[in-house]
Amino acid sequence: MSGPYVILLAANLVFATGYAVSRIVLADVGPATLGLARVLIGGAPLLAWAAWHERSAPRRRWTVGDRVRVAFMGVVGFALAFALGNWGLARSTASNAALLITVEPTTLLVLAPLLLGERLSGRETLGAVLTLLGAVVVVVDGVPGLTRSLMPHWRGDLLLILSGVAYAAYSLLGQGVLTRHPVARVTAHSVVWGAVSIAPLAAHEWHAGPPPAWTATAVVGTLYLGVVITALGYAVWNWCLERVGAARVAAFVNVQPLAGALLGVWWLHEPLTPFLVGGGLLIVAGLHLTVKPGRTE
Repeated sequence: MSGPYVILLAANLVFATGYAVSRIVLADVGPATLGLARVLIGGAPLLAWAAWHERSAPRRRWTVGDRVRVAFMGVVGFALAFALGNWGLARSTASNAALLITVEPTTLLVLAPLLLGERLSGRETLGAVLTLLGAVVVVVDGVPGLTRSLMPHWRGDLLLILSGVAYAAYSLLGQGVLTRHPVARVTAHSVVWGAVSIAPLAAHEWHAGPPPAWTATAVVGTLYLGVVITALGYAVWNWCLERVGAARVAAFVNVQPLAGALLGVWWLHEPLTPFLVGGGLLIVAGLHLTVKPGRTE
């Protein structure tokens, strides 16, 4: 497995921890406020990274299309994705959030060939299908609305699905820009637009509801989400997107529901079911086919 794939696998394992941490922080902090805090905390190191990179890399002129695309990346991939995800988490569960992230790779796998012209080989397509099938097996076993009762969290789950679509849109929008501009510059500019667009939502939340309670747990959790999940996560994601492509990146997102379910088994003492084992094996097999040496670029 080559360097970008190893990094992408590790990044998705780290991303899987963000759902549980967000669920804990949302007990004290509002969804839009948490989203704004993540953007501001995560944006600071991203902007510093971009400024350092500008000194050593040649600057390329931004076209109007590039600026519009990066602005949409910020609005969709930061403001909408964070707000919808947090609102969904507040109305659902961390396990559901980890499982429903499969919406993102599904969207990428369907739209990347149509919008970006990316073509996967037969083996890569089979691998992507296996990872998606494995994630579905895990989801069916773990989503309460499908396996135990009649959609007890359907409002939150719907918001989580829309959040997954927003994350996919960020990758699709970024693919073209990242071929013309450095990762640092694109990520930093998009996070600025994310902060600008989510700020009104947070202001409305402050006006309409109780103020956030910045407990020690909330502060530590927000810092983790801002620095590790947002700053480091988006930088690594765009770096891999530039080198691997949206369709292949999509297969690795399916690691998150598996990791989230396993975290529930280890940390929350949830049962280790045959569905979890079978789905995990399908995901591993699919990833192996997707990144197996000798693929056609």
